[in-house]
Amino acid sequence: LALEEVYAKGKVPIIAGGTGFYIQSVLYDIDFEVNNNGREYRTQLETLATKEGGVQTLYAMLKEKDPKSAQIIHENNVKRVIRALEFFEETGMPISEHNEEQREKESPYNFCYFVLNDDRERLYERIELRIDQMLEEGLVEEVRGLKEKGYTRDMVSMQGLGYKEILDYLNGICTLEE
Repeated sequence: LALEEVYAKGKVPIIAGGTGFYIQSVLYDIDFEVNNNGREYRTQLETLATKEGGVQTLYAMLKEKDPKSAQIIHENNVKRVIRALEFFEETGMPISEHNEEQREKESPYNFCYFVLNDDRERLYERIELRIDQMLEEGLVEEVRGLKEKGYTRDMVSMQGLGYKEILDYLNGICTLEE
């Protein structure tokens, strides 16, 4: 809908940022609806992942339920492993099969990707400078306020650069310097 509004004004829409997955979801109208009824199951899987051998157990479950996804998703990518298991639990369908169906869709848009790359060392330098700037601008106080309002590390909104790390500092898991 937003793209159509931009086109209606005679302009060219630009989608910037995000992952390739999110951009493709817009370009191809990919359905990745999340069913929140399975929150209890996700919590069980997340808890299992924190236990000794839990990551390997989750991966073994994925290999059993969706071998194709197990070939694509790395064992240590716990978030994606859990999502694939959760999808199977919710739908009875392997997420790999769902993804194949979605990839067969054709985009109604004439689009072009522009991907920016930089030297890794320079990228890390820029990230460190960005974190320093965020700290100077009050990141610790901002996260402290969010924590007081009940925001937790497992929320998507707290996964941004610096937020989960500052939460670890506020929870005594590491020092501010770390």
